[in-house]
Amino acid sequence: MAVERVAVVGGGLAGFAAGLALKAAGAHVELFERSRILGGRATSFEIDGVEVDNGQHVFLACCTEFINFAQSVGMAGQLHLQERFDATILARSGKAGRLRTAALPAPLHLIGSFASYSHLGLAGKLRIARALAAALLGKSDPSETFDAWLAHNGQGAQERAAFWNPFFIPALNAPFDRVGASDATFVLKTAFLRDAGAARFGFSRVPLAHLTQAAAKQLDAVHLSTPVLTVPPNDARVTLSLSKGETDFDAVVLAVPPRQAERILGDPRRYGVTNLDKYDPYPIIDVHLWHDGGSIGRDFVAALESPLQWIFEKEPGYLCCSFSAADEYLRQPTAELESLAWREVQTFLPALKDVKLVRSAVTRNPEATWLPRVGSKRTQQRTNHPAIAIAGSWTETGWPDTMESAVRSGNLAAAVLLSPIGHVRRATSFDASSG
Repeated sequence: MAVERVAVVGGGLAGFAAGLALKAAGAHVELFERSRILGGRATSFEIDGVEVDNGQHVFLACCTEFINFAQSVGMAGQLHLQERFDATILARSGKAGRLRTAALPAPLHLIGSFASYSHLGLAGKLRIARALAAALLGKSDPSETFDAWLAHNGQGAQERAAFWNPFFIPALNAPFDRVGASDATFVLKTAFLRDAGAARFGFSRVPLAHLTQAAAKQLDAVHLSTPVLTVPPNDARVTLSLSKGETDFDAVVLAVPPRQAERILGDPRRYGVTNLDKYDPYPIIDVHLWHDGGSIGRDFVAALESPLQWIFEKEPGYLCCSFSAADEYLRQPTAELESLAWREVQTFLPALKDVKLVRSAVTRNPEATWLPRVGSKRTQQRTNHPAIAIAGSWTETGWPDTMESAVRSGNLAAAVLLSPIGHVRRATSFDASSG
């Protein structure tokens, strides 16, 4: 094969997906990660001797390439996936609502539970039904925000609070006026409207870093705490500039966030890489709570009109509370966040009102997702250099920034380097002064 030795820069899901695909094609693959731990934005680490995830990362049954990735590294048995979509949504008043699928084809599979959904009146349900039809049958304006789309489809405060906010703020991790309507309606159609089984919730039973640790065993070498500084312009091969010298490869996949990719490339336009300056990061905060009250009896619940949109039970006596699109809480002191989360949990789960909080911790991920500004195009995996490809959940995969998008991007980046077009371009010289 033309690509014999490949470097992957970045030890997250995108980097490992690219590395495994290239390894399967016969390449010698070495991965370089600037951190001391693997997993990127979906990782885990120890806090006071307990291994916790840096966030409660959920996948859906429609995330087929992520599920295949877990299977390829021998971790499929560590993923839990609902037999059918079933979500309990709690109000501060104590009222509980439930949405679950029936044995009907999409989009009829949610009609029964939606009709009895207690957080919406009949008028609100009809307005949401009309919006769902508009999403299924219409096309989104690339320059339109999701906030504007909701407004012109008649979605008011009640509909947003009871349906759109609990599901779509966590899915998109950004305020609706910063999200493109096309991203939101893609999630809506893919998860809820086209396949009755697509929206089933899934999560890892083991800390997330175990997935990439398992993947690391299949590569030829993994270099931790080894930042790649630059990729100096070269003709048909690539040189990686490290803090301790340089090393040459036939090709490289840059599976890093947009700002890091921009620094490594120096002048991205030289490589035909555009729009790296059009992305903004959005944070997620998770508050981990250990208590002496035993199990809450559910894997997870949604909390309406609360800063923590979802409460997950990791195991009896251990809850993870997820704050998505959490800009206003990012700099709040840890003790205040822990106190706020515990108060909210006791409000929405009254059975825990008199139990003791044993310990708590906060994980902050200021760059949990990268979102292009509305109207901007996402970055492609292919560059105009024959031996450089880009990967990352933020790139153009057809999906918003998710674990599924990360794996898809890595597979696409590997395909770029392995494609016949790439082999033809490899025979031509690269003009390092172009762009």
